[in-house]
Amino acid sequence: MNKTLLAGMLTALPGFMMAQTAIDAGSISQTDLRGSARFMSMGGAFTALGGDISTLNQNPAGIGVYRSSDISATLDINLQSAKFRAGGLTNTEDQTKVACNSFGYIGAVNLGSNSVMPFFNWGVSYSRLASFDRRYSGGMGRIGSSLTNLVADYTNVDGYSPETLYSNNYQIYNPYLESSASWSSILMFNGYGINPVSPGASTYTGLYDYGKSTAQASVAVEEKGHVDEYAIDFGGNISDVVYWGIGFGITDIEYRTRAFYSESISDANVPAPTTRTDITYTNGNADYTLGNYKHIWGSGFNFKAGVIFKPINEFRLGIAVHTPTYYNLSYEGGGDMSFTYQSPLYENSKGYSGSTATDEGYLDSFDWKCQTPWRLTVGAAGVIGGRAIISADYEYRGANAIKVQDRDGNDYPDVNDDVKTYYKAQNIMRLGLEYRITPQFSVRAGYVYESSPVTTEAMDGYSITANGPAATYIYTSGPGDTETLPSYTFDKSTQYITCGLGYRYKNVYADAAFVHRTRKSKFSAFTDYNENSTGDLIMAPTGTISENNNSIVLTVGVRF
Repeated sequence: MNKTLLAGMLTALPGFMMAQTAIDAGSISQTDLRGSARFMSMGGAFTALGGDISTLNQNPAGIGVYRSSDISATLDINLQSAKFRAGGLTNTEDQTKVACNSFGYIGAVNLGSNSVMPFFNWGVSYSRLASFDRRYSGGMGRIGSSLTNLVADYTNVDGYSPETLYSNNYQIYNPYLESSASWSSILMFNGYGINPVSPGASTYTGLYDYGKSTAQASVAVEEKGHVDEYAIDFGGNISDVVYWGIGFGITDIEYRTRAFYSESISDANVPAPTTRTDITYTNGNADYTLGNYKHIWGSGFNFKAGVIFKPINEFRLGIAVHTPTYYNLSYEGGGDMSFTYQSPLYENSKGYSGSTATDEGYLDSFDWKCQTPWRLTVGAAGVIGGRAIISADYEYRGANAIKVQDRDGNDYPDVNDDVKTYYKAQNIMRLGLEYRITPQFSVRAGYVYESSPVTTEAMDGYSITANGPAATYIYTSGPGDTETLPSYTFDKSTQYITCGLGYRYKNVYADAAFVHRTRKSKFSAFTDYNENSTGDLIMAPTGTISENNNSIVLTVGVRF
């Protein structure tokens, strides 16, 4: 494997991924456990509690609990660790991120003790709802298939001739813009990853020969980005029994990724030494690296409404509803392929090396829209002996209701069908505890469980039918077929274990939290597929990403 080439690309290329696909829509719809230190130390179980600035993003009714104004800021130190396992190999990547997680202000307006609604409150806040920062890499060991064979398989179905795919002179003919061929097909053809079975034929073979080839692979991925929300909420209480709130959120999203996938194949179907349009293949060795860059960015808005009911001082019930976030998004991205082939037929047994890029290095770009799922949260909280609080939440997210549209708001039916195939409703449970040791000091703990939003069919990659195993084809190229990143990840369940301390002195408070998050994800180098010619199920190389992230969260604030 050309490790030097891979390392060089990691430092030279800007950043790589997917877009306008069900995979992208699912990724940007996820949120993390984020908020103030008190909120996070209690597992975010605040739907029925309120009284914390983080409730502006969860249950707006929490603002109605306030009887004084509040201003606070939160610092988050996040220590990330991602372990990649595949083919008996393991590699761990660590990084540390520091950010201001949130800050905000809540103003309490006293309407008088004789009023039915004694307080009317309002608040504004900035909060980081999700971070996409993740980095993982490693070898995948021996593999039994090749990305090039997948590309050859669907290029054969499309039936494009070598002249249609060949980008010999962009001034005369640019296949990326002037043909309807998949950009992956064009890139692989010009990088000799797929070659005609005979001179001039419109049928192609990949580099991997199932009868004799042996191969190894490696991967390197770096993701960066965030979802931030600017919340504006209003609320109050009715007779100190019913607390209500409504909120409007403005979000911005930034998502970048760079991804590199390399294969080293012995006894491969390498290009024969002929002219490009008459090329065929011969036996030899192949090394190539596919790099991809993706950037998604944009803004959106959502509405929230909630109620907290306190029939007695020791017990509360809460409910909140979030509309979808309606995003207007932009995408840009492209791919690059570097290669080295060797064969005894080459002159003086020299290898053939080179590189090619989508549209001669220019990025594809377009605008699109996405609607995240509705969210429903219910919670209950109890006060025990005036010193202890126990709180529990349940949240439902209909991840299979995500909707993708073009820039004019027209649905992409195929992509939205993919959403229903890949994703299912997600269930989230939160538990929080707080005990006041003294009037000044409190200790806290919490736990969160988030089920996987991915269907079993998509996670497994195939299903058993009456006609044999059928692949669940995972589309990563979008309706325009211009994205060239074939890999994707599916998250399994996520768990948080949290704890923290709180200190109050007059109107000043300081809180600290420690948050441990664990999550496993399945990485697939490309989709499983059934060969069009034989119907055989071809399994893609896969790996497991194990994340163990620890956060130290500090909040300081003043109530007045």
